[in-house]
Amino acid sequence: MARELIVDIDDEARRLVWSVVGGRMTHHNASLQVFADGAGRSRVVWIADLLPSAFRVYVAGRIDQGMAAMKKTLESA
Repeated sequence: MARELIVDIDDEARRLVWSVVGGRMTHHNASLQVFADGAGRSRVVWIADLLPSAFRVYVAGRIDQGMAAMKKTLESA
């Protein structure tokens, strides 16, 4: 479980920025942005910067799970 602080929501750019606060990471900043990618398609870019780097594998797994959940939800609509 993580406590997240919303840093910015930019509806026009379709971009969300947040940070994990507290916990064992000394730094976490992430963004997710959605881009048009042809007719009826979108491309999602999710970037996370964190320290210590030992959390990289754990966070990458959570990003993969989040992207799979978004894809499943959107494709079922």
